[in-house]
Formats: sequence, structure tokens, C-alpha cells
Amino acid sequence: MMTSVDTDLIRVLADPLRLRIVTLLARETLCTTHLVEETGAKQTNLSNHLKVLREAGVVETEPCGRYIYYRLRPEVIESLAGQFSDLAATARATADTKRACP
Repeated sequence: MMTSVDTDLIRVLADPLRLRIVTLLARETLCTTHLVEETGAKQTNLSNHLKVLREAGVVETEPCGRYIYYRLRPEVIESLAGQFSDLAATARATADTKRACP
């Protein structure tokens, strides 16, 4: 039984600023201006990180006048959590399995 975890998504979420953005968006839908205020990041830096999150499918956008709002896609986080849960279940189920040394 092979259990795999989405390493590309882990890389996306491993960045401290992107993880901060995801954490903020878990609480509410925010526009770029709010995210700049909350994170203290420069607008261009924040926009680059939001693009990475958008391309990875972690967030979705909603235009509102001249602003763009960002919303977390919880199903993506749940899927990753499920992959880790499966990995843990595999480890539990095979805890007594040991390959013999040559």
C-alpha cells in the first residue's frame, strides 16, 4: 500500500507569508489591501504570493469593484489533511512490519 502526499502543495504552504495569508483567509474573505495591512508585506510581494496560492488552487478570487477579494478553498486543505491522515493510518497499520537486513 503506497500513500502519497502532495509535495507541491506542501511547498506552496511551507512559505511563512503564504501560510500567514492562508491562516488569515481561513477566518474571513479579504482583499489585497486588508492582507497588506495584516501581514505588513509590500503589495508586489503579496501579489506574487497570492498568485502562487491561486495557481495552486488554494485560494479563489472574487472581483468587487476595483478590489479583488481572496477566499480560502477549504477542500484543498482538507484534501492535504486527509493525505496526512492516510499516511498516519498506514504507519499505525504497519507498525510491526520490519524489513530484514541482508
